[in-house]
Amino acid sequence: MMSQGLVIMSYVIASILFILSLSGLSHQETARRGNYFGMLGMSIAIVATLFSDAVDSYIVLIIALGVGGFIGTKAALKVEMTQMPELVALMHSLVGMAAVLVGYVSFMDSSNGLEDVERTIHEVEIYIGIFIGAVTFSGSVIAFAKLCGKLDGKPILLPGRHWLNLGLFVVTFWLGGVFLEATESGGGTIPLLLMTLIALAFGVHMVMAIGGADMPVVVSMLNSYSGWAAAATGFMLGNDLLIVTGALVGSSGAILSYIMCKAMNRHFLSVIAGGFGTSGGEAAKVEGDVNSIENDETVRLLSEAKNIMIIPGYGMAVAQAQHTVNEITKLLREKGKTVRFGIHPVAGRMPGHMNVLLAEAKVPYDIVFEMDEINEDFANVDVSIVIGANDIVNPSALDDPDSPIAGMPVLECWKSTTTIVLKRSMATGYAGVGNPLFIHKNTRMLFGDANDSMQGILKTLNS
Repeated sequence: MMSQGLVIMSYVIASILFILSLSGLSHQETARRGNYFGMLGMSIAIVATLFSDAVDSYIVLIIALGVGGFIGTKAALKVEMTQMPELVALMHSLVGMAAVLVGYVSFMDSSNGLEDVERTIHEVEIYIGIFIGAVTFSGSVIAFAKLCGKLDGKPILLPGRHWLNLGLFVVTFWLGGVFLEATESGGGTIPLLLMTLIALAFGVHMVMAIGGADMPVVVSMLNSYSGWAAAATGFMLGNDLLIVTGALVGSSGAILSYIMCKAMNRHFLSVIAGGFGTSGGEAAKVEGDVNSIENDETVRLLSEAKNIMIIPGYGMAVAQAQHTVNEITKLLREKGKTVRFGIHPVAGRMPGHMNVLLAEAKVPYDIVFEMDEINEDFANVDVSIVIGANDIVNPSALDDPDSPIAGMPVLECWKSTTTIVLKRSMATGYAGVGNPLFIHKNTRMLFGDANDSMQGILKTLNS
């Protein structure tokens, strides 16, 4: 059994390691080290908690750790990189449900010995914690269903949805007062249950109204919610480490959501109120002739080019073409060509999705650039290769005020001498918006599976 002082010291060390972990994860070069810091911090936290005086049912705890560890390990080994966004959303839902369950257990626990103001504060913590947890749980489940295709990515908008959201908040605050009054006489179960149902409905409604193009923001937003849910759990349990860790996750997720909204020229509240496609007119129809291209012609253009830009999108993730792309990149660089990658902040289905894929394929960090770093360079690019991206390279975002994605900054690849777009078909992207880039005079469409196409290009380059 560890002394309380040693437990607190362990929690402080774990907190420092978590901060170092977040700092490391902010850069690709230090991300691996950041992960190690996070794993070490969590290991210290678990060991310190196990041997603290707060634990007395070791058999139950060991069984829970074994089951959780088994499920987590199996998921980590089985889930493919393309499924990471929905896995992250699913993990957020578990954090939310944990906050709800801990809240109800804390509410039913009459042995805390709190009186007067301290008891009222504890009950407020329980109420807020359950509310945040329930919203996080139901919202994350809907996000999971949208990301894995079980639900349509298009926003589902109810009439008067903003008034409905406002009404739910008002009722939640009113039930909070009823709950605090009822707990003085030993009650409060009914208003707490009603609030939980409202919170669950609010989470469903909130995410259902958000369109596909905003899903990366939703994932980071739910990440923030899960952090605040963990912090609320810490308050309910009186665990300082949970409070600190939850606050770190909550604040970092909120900052990331803000950064992504800024990159999309969107206000955070407008994302929550409804996704792309929920306001403005209809996008202009894309009509015109498509110039297709085959592998041999693609290789010729690459052989003649000196400056090449590769823009990965979700299609690259689906085709698992990142390793082939890396092989082509190495071959082109060996021939003295400048090859760079342009990454849009919301490419893929979650924040940093493309960066993770490229890091997995061991693409050098120094040739991977964010949109703001390379957007002005496209005029000097000979060939841009768009691999399965759509909305993030859509010129209508800049020149069509009626487009549902009007005002969203995009990678301006059409300014390069030639743009080669790899897609299976002319289908619209996740936001459901047509793309005039496909019929641009400098654009060539290479149809087919991205990995098959890149494999063909690699084979021809090697021959």
